Amino acid sequence: MNIGNLKGLDMAAIVDQAARLQRKVSEAKEAAGRITVLAEAGGGMVRVTATGAQRITDIKLEPEVVNADDMEMLEDLIIAGVNKALEDAGEAAQREMDQASAGFLPPELDLSPFGR
Repeated sequence: MNIGNLKGLDMAAIVDQAARLQRKVSEAKEAAGRITVLAEAGGGMVRVTATGAQRITDIKLEPEVVNADDMEMLEDLIIAGVNKALEDAGEAAQREMDQASAGFLPPELDLSPFGR
């Protein structure tokens, strides 16, 4: 089916399906917020926990990584850990959203030219 040819589609069914999709997406966002991921940097010297809502909830540092003479290394490790945690959390949240929206569009309606 081509997006320009919408004849024969039941608009009431499409509106109903859109409302169900909106509810599913809302539920998926809520579920994504409950997802937590743990990322490590520096071989586990820095551990960062994040949620699927892209919030950092915990940072743990091994005592031996805290060195007043090398604060730049510690800062770099924290940045690496936070970035990895946010990346992992974003991927987990996206998987949740993909699962929530699976099966809602008719297979003949190809929206791939418009992105994901």
